[in-house]
Amino acid sequence: MFLDTLLTRNPELVDTAATLHRRGDIPPDTYVMDLDAVEANAALLAAGAERHGLTLWFVVKQLGRNPELIRAVARHIPAFAAIDAPEARTLHATGARAGNLGHLVQIPHRALPEMLAWRPETVTVFDLANARAVSDAARALGFRQDVLIRLEGAEGTVYPGQEGGVPLTVLDDFAAAAERLPGVRIAGVTAFPCVLCDRETGIPQATPNFELLVKARELLAARGHHDLKLSAPSATCMASLPLLAERGATHGEPGHSLTGTTPLHALDPHQPEKPAYVYVTEVAHTLADGRPALFGGGFYPRAHIGKALLPRTGTLLPVQDAPAENIDYYRLLDPPADPGTARAGDTALLAFRTQIFVTRSTVAVVAGLASGKPRLTGLYDAQGRAL
Repeated sequence: MFLDTLLTRNPELVDTAATLHRRGDIPPDTYVMDLDAVEANAALLAAGAERHGLTLWFVVKQLGRNPELIRAVARHIPAFAAIDAPEARTLHATGARAGNLGHLVQIPHRALPEMLAWRPETVTVFDLANARAVSDAARALGFRQDVLIRLEGAEGTVYPGQEGGVPLTVLDDFAAAAERLPGVRIAGVTAFPCVLCDRETGIPQATPNFELLVKARELLAARGHHDLKLSAPSATCMASLPLLAERGATHGEPGHSLTGTTPLHALDPHQPEKPAYVYVTEVAHTLADGRPALFGGGFYPRAHIGKALLPRTGTLLPVQDAPAENIDYYRLLDPPADPGTARAGDTALLAFRTQIFVTRSTVAVVAGLASGKPRLTGLYDAQGRAL
């Protein structure tokens, strides 16, 4: 999906990753991350958001919750949106500030005292039971917690496994009940996804959820709530910041733009964010019909993989589709015309959309590419733990 863009914009990362694998410094099934590019992208996004009057909360699930990368991003975007409780703990331990907790996954009730003690800017609540739990925990800690109301997504926009939220039709009743809770204050609204990249052009476009947010904010304002936040996550990047500002968002949540890997970047190599990772594996064996098999572990089902580069021969081979319901022990390539093109042990490089935190992969961080002096600074698992 991103290999052509990566080869155009960051060939140094490709060369360094191949060298690291060839030397045995990294194993197959490793994402090699360009620390300099991630930090440069974060600085670019922070400056762009400031120009448009927006605040950013950064997201790191797709980065493997990596502490080196978190620190680099937080130097420019200080506050995060945590996807779930384990991610929140990693981000907090690394020193970043809690911007929004409960973003996609609600905070487990028994974890609320721990996490509210960090004094997050906001906590997203999907229903009244969670709002009540946040209120009780905040009262016990002696303060009132700002909450964002998660709206139920418009029909056809909700991803399986991410269901939940308050329907706009009952928001007035929900707000009336939440206003009676002494430990919370309604601070705004959010939904997901609010922006998606067009499949054909890659251009960011507002989803129907964005209009729901605008209507919800108007309803809450009519009830006397002021200075309401409107967080419109998904596809937050340099190209979508003007859209967020024009439609009245106050917050965006950059994730894939930190690594230059939104769908727009696959179609347009000239986007300002620089591609910042490459997936490294190797040829494990060759099938009797000539198809090379690559070691798996990091092949995300929604990756949209196109091809693999075999640096030893400089060959690009198409990657064959694989059903998402199977474990990715291996991934097959089309058979090359010359059987010597792909040998067991050969390095293979790919670039595709991923969510590292749901893989079995290793994450290697490389610094110094921007100055021409690359060095491997650490190896981590997919949850950000040092290996």
